[in-house]
This record gives sequence, C-alpha cells and structure tokens, in this order.
Amino acid sequence: MSDATPDAAGLERLPAKELHDRAIARARERRDVGFLWELLRAIPAAAAALGEQDRATFDLLHGLSLLEEFTHAGEGEMAEALRPLYTEYLTRHGMPADRA
Repeated sequence: MSDATPDAAGLERLPAKELHDRAIARARERRDVGFLWELLRAIPAAAAALGEQDRATFDLLHGLSLLEEFTHAGEGEMAEALRPLYTEYLTRHGMPADRA
C-alpha cells in the first residue's frame, strides 16, 4: 500500500477519468466501503449540477440505478462533476500502490 499523498494541485492536472480510477483503486485497497457509499450518494447531486434533473430524481428514487451509475462514474461529464470528491479522497488517503 502506498503512503504517497499527492497534493490537490497535482491531482487537478489529471483527467477526471484518471482521478476516478485512482480513487476507486485506493478505496479498494483500503476496503473503504464508506468512500464507495459517499460516491453513490454524490452521483445524484452531480447529475443535478449537470442540469440533469430527471436523472438526479430517478437516481434518488431508484437505488439500483445508482449501482449502474456507479459503474460509469469515471466517464465523461459525470467524472468531471465528481472530480472534487476524487481529488479530496486521494489527497487525504494517498495514491493506490500500483499508481504511486
């Protein structure tokens, strides 16, 4: 496990997809179900921030759809909307061992 804790400025230079992948990898290493739950809870707000009110409402009302959203949370605009969550997590907990 890596103890390398990147700074937020360094993380901001990474593409959102890379931030997602690193945050998920680090959460898996740490067996951090709390972060994964936090991500699931943040997806509807990210959809709302993108102006996708119908998607946000659907996600809030349908937990299973959140699991589907979770699998795509590292792609496109959704990854960009969740960028602060990934950056903050990696700043707090470091990089995954295979990417340090």
